[in-house]
Amino acid sequence: MADKVKRVFHHHAHGLALSGSFTRPVPRFIEVQAPTVLPTIGGYGNARVEEFRLDQHVHFKAGYSHVAGSKQQKEGKEFHTTLATAAVEGLNFLDVLTADRVVLRLAGYYVFPDDESHFSFLGSTFENLKVCGYPVEIELNDRLFTHLDTFAKVKKELETDKEFKKMAEDPFQSGTPTKLSEGHGEILCSLVKKIKTDAPGVTAEGHALVVPNFGRVYLAEALLGFCKRTLTMVRLELGSPVEGNGVVTQASINGQTWP
Repeated sequence: MADKVKRVFHHHAHGLALSGSFTRPVPRFIEVQAPTVLPTIGGYGNARVEEFRLDQHVHFKAGYSHVAGSKQQKEGKEFHTTLATAAVEGLNFLDVLTADRVVLRLAGYYVFPDDESHFSFLGSTFENLKVCGYPVEIELNDRLFTHLDTFAKVKKELETDKEFKKMAEDPFQSGTPTKLSEGHGEILCSLVKKIKTDAPGVTAEGHALVVPNFGRVYLAEALLGFCKRTLTMVRLELGSPVEGNGVVTQASINGQTWP
């Protein structure tokens, strides 16, 4: 009789501090800052960048990321844990968006012989985020941080929480909801529950700040999938007079067995 095929857990994780590009008035690219990648066998990696500056457009004092994956035995069970973190300190984006710290933390674990990994966003936060010099108050969705740790729970939440379903079907508040079945099995949402700022002319639309003559700043975007989580703490869509895009702290983790 042939031996049974051994189930092997394959880790996945990557993280970065900042990246982006400008298309107008002068085309410029921001190379990926402080990137790290975890091999499928697990392990540890880290990267750090000090005093990054791109002209007068973007500056940060420090940016770093690290990833880790390992196996442990606990109470007779085999656990596989995965971690990705990324942070930027002293952020200044075009003298409009500033923050003392933007921190991302994604943790996950898988227990044999479960079918699904468990995830947590706990530790992800904004410290002294400001727009145009005015503080931005952010209320985060605590349930998304720890309670909805599996995709099965996320799908159940869609059936029982109307507000969560509304956000998932129309995360950008376009007024045209999308059928979740058309989203390739992944759900785009945000850890942000509410945004408030007294900055003149700045409005909040869902998880985005709309800044006149600057663009849109999307906060804590999360992509939820089966055995996968991706988090982007800041995503920028810049308009006139400077056009471009960028991300500040982004990471993704998952982990599955084969076969």
